[in-house]
Amino acid sequence: MPYRQTGGLGRALAKLMGVEVAIPHHTSLVKRAAKLDIDTQLADVKGPIDVIVDSTGLKVYGEGEWKVRQHGVGKRRDWRKVHFAVDPNSHAILAELMTDSGTHDATAAKPLLERVEQKIETFYGDRAYDTWAVREHLQGESIHQIIPPQKNAVIKQHGNLKKDPLERDECVRQIRRDGKETWKESIGYHKRSLGETAMSRLKMTFGDRLKNHDPPNQ
Repeated sequence: MPYRQTGGLGRALAKLMGVEVAIPHHTSLVKRAAKLDIDTQLADVKGPIDVIVDSTGLKVYGEGEWKVRQHGVGKRRDWRKVHFAVDPNSHAILAELMTDSGTHDATAAKPLLERVEQKIETFYGDRAYDTWAVREHLQGESIHQIIPPQKNAVIKQHGNLKKDPLERDECVRQIRRDGKETWKESIGYHKRSLGETAMSRLKMTFGDRLKNHDPPNQ
């Protein structure tokens, strides 16, 4: 709820209850909210675990989607991007990272995963995470990769080399041989939709708009 409405609700409740209580001005609520230290305890999730990584946009200010579709953009719109790591078994959001709207999902992957306390066994992500920077980080941490390669993907390390095969190359080979849909079914890629479910649940509960324009308070 916006701070101005929170103050109004407080005054209405005080009047309804017939009590004399000083309700802070909404600007005071903004300042006090910035000083809150709330420890959100998650369920005790034991590792190793699988994680689904995805992101969604939250509006800071700007016009609604319907107005923009009907009449075009009339005012400046500002967004933040929230990146999530979700446990597909408990549906718990294990870590989050807020960035500006221009931050690429792949860029946020490493700092997001560093916030997950449990040992990660498998990483599920969409094609946005198909970069060698992400894949090399996952390989270095011995994390199994469930990421669809780009449409124009080529094999980097051919089979005649005396090296362990790269997971991405194996994925490209299987898709070429069996097709993308068969690959998705064989490795359980459908789990990734649980990340979208978690983001939808968050927006349904709290809305898709940030209540504070000051980044540290968001």
